[in-house]
Amino acid sequence: MPESQPPLIEPQPQPLAPARLVMQFEDLEKQTHAAHFGMWIFLASEVLLFGGLFGLYAAYRAMYGADFAAGIAHNNAAIGTANTAILLTSSLLVALSVYAVRLDRPVRAGRLLLGAIALGAAFLTLKGIEYTEHFHEGIFPGAAYRFGELPQAGARVFFTLYYVTTGLHAIHVTAGLVVLGWLAWGCFRRRYGAGNETHVELGGLYWHLVDVVWIFLWPMLYLMHR
Repeated sequence: MPESQPPLIEPQPQPLAPARLVMQFEDLEKQTHAAHFGMWIFLASEVLLFGGLFGLYAAYRAMYGADFAAGIAHNNAAIGTANTAILLTSSLLVALSVYAVRLDRPVRAGRLLLGAIALGAAFLTLKGIEYTEHFHEGIFPGAAYRFGELPQAGARVFFTLYYVTTGLHAIHVTAGLVVLGWLAWGCFRRRYGAGNETHVELGGLYWHLVDVVWIFLWPMLYLMHR
């Protein structure tokens, strides 16, 4: 009689790490609500920050309309538009990662987050290329401005605001990449999943804010030259 073979046992996935309850909360529902509320307060403060810059842009645009239009026309609209498509695609990947976590597919969510990180890095690379082109032409912020083709004071103000707004946005993109990388690492270690998706949701909200801010900067700095 041939010896019977032991049944094959399929490897089981690593169990999901449960959400941890911090001691100041009575239950996970209140903790999750507080986390979302805190994130929305933070996002509101970011909106106020960029809203002030947008208001400053509008005021100076009213003063130096022709100079601002000339500065916008000089910017590389192809790079600005490509970066818009890049960030919108990355935002879609982040949204899909949140959906994957809710379906208890953290590894898939981690891969989607890595895709979003790659697109965010591509955005910063293109922005660095654009900065380099401006530096070679003598386009610097403030008193260092020496672009001979647009010597007007209004052009100097425009490009100073350009560097302030896009530079601040780039800092936020960089911070977002760090957050997405941390979330992707947690997804691959199955720290997030169905019932424990709050961190991924909050990180996604921050990344969406970064994209929304760029949606305003794109026409302001690249398209509104007529």
